Amino acid sequence: MTTANQSTPGAESAAEHAADVVVIGGGPAGENVAQYAHEGGLSAVIVEESLMGGDCSYYACMPSKALLRPVEVAHTAAHLEGVDSPAVRVRELLARRDAWVSHYDDAGQVRWVEDAGLRVVRGRGEITGQRTVRVTGPDGERTLTARRAVVVATGSTEVVPPVLEGLHAWSSKDATGVVEVPESIAIVGGGVVAVEAATWLAALGSSVTLLVRGGALLAKNEPFVGELVQDALEGAGVDVRLNTTVETAHREDARDTGLGRIHGGPVRLNTTAGALEVDELLVATGRTPRLTDLGLESVGVTPEDARAGRLPGWLHLVGDAAGNSLLTHMGKYEARVLGAKLAGTPESAPPAVVPVPQAVFTDPPVGAVGMTEAEAREAGRGVVVAEAPITGAAGAALMRDDAAGRATLVVDEDSGCLLGATFVGPEATELVHGATIAIVGRVPVKLLRHAVPSYPTVSEIWLRLLEELPAELR
Repeated sequence: MTTANQSTPGAESAAEHAADVVVIGGGPAGENVAQYAHEGGLSAVIVEESLMGGDCSYYACMPSKALLRPVEVAHTAAHLEGVDSPAVRVRELLARRDAWVSHYDDAGQVRWVEDAGLRVVRGRGEITGQRTVRVTGPDGERTLTARRAVVVATGSTEVVPPVLEGLHAWSSKDATGVVEVPESIAIVGGGVVAVEAATWLAALGSSVTLLVRGGALLAKNEPFVGELVQDALEGAGVDVRLNTTVETAHREDARDTGLGRIHGGPVRLNTTAGALEVDELLVATGRTPRLTDLGLESVGVTPEDARAGRLPGWLHLVGDAAGNSLLTHMGKYEARVLGAKLAGTPESAPPAVVPVPQAVFTDPPVGAVGMTEAEAREAGRGVVVAEAPITGAAGAALMRDDAAGRATLVVDEDSGCLLGATFVGPEATELVHGATIAIVGRVPVKLLRHAVPSYPTVSEIWLRLLEELPAELR
């Protein structure tokens, strides 16, 4: 069995220097493209220089949700009559996180990959020519040849504004891997990583200040999303400062002390909202595809060419590296489509538009998919919007005594089909998949009225929304 620090047995043999598909990057997108190519009859090898399973398994999706779910349960219990409010126990919560990331040991992931019939080669992959990848790893250097395709699935890296460089600030990896809970922390950013991290760090006992350059949290969503999440964060003690930028930053003894540990002395920030001193700083200002140091230039491709899709026919980008949508589930979807295509596996063609669903695990949680009202109107679509409080469904009000939230549907007035949907409140992250199905299937809202939700569930909010539409669409 291959372990986290070994190459696949026999990898030095001549036969194992070639495969139909060579994938650089063993995160969810890399694993899925290799799996689907293999299931279609191709051989596939995955080149991974770090942990098999990628950031999602160890530093992003899984650990963040492992931290957030107990916080959500505690908050819910605190707002239900007849229940003694449980406390968030820091040591046990971090232990739960450690269990879900397998204590940063990828032996289980490697075992899954091998059991799926795929090969693993440890090391850093670099394209050196047409269908060739040089791997530099613990066992030296070797060159792999791809008979059909090379797939780049290297993920993305954090974007750090120049003013915050050199501070050894926390990245999202440090936040999910928190070991030393800082007494105070500033988070720069107003997106998903920022608001989720603010949620669990406040629950762990940190005094959290959120510095947001724009005028709203989660600004790409319907306006009410940011408003509701901001209200909840402030209710949890988070200091949210909108329209705020960092002008200067300084830190004594800035150093890397290890994942999730405090990285030096206090951080002193001068912002447009005043001066601030905190024990730690988390930079959550976005991510960019990781396309440097991959040898793309050896085949005449620049990172700009790659982002624009100007690639030779044998070279493909997938997941975050492709830059289409930096979300794990969309990367996995793209990988499944690509893997089947490489293998020539018959399947239905993807629709012209594949909506991007998003789940934000704040309290209240957020689920959204497709176009917002503003995006639809900017695209020249005539739209009808239905809105309802989430407590319009009795099931939502039963979830917790202070249940609050809102839901909206954006409907194309010509076709009567759903263009987008947003839910904030109990079960929002589960409600969104129904909307995704409706958009992909182009189901007219007239038919959706005949999809009967169980009573009393949160999904009854669909009826309240459909009842808000004009009669000609119903």
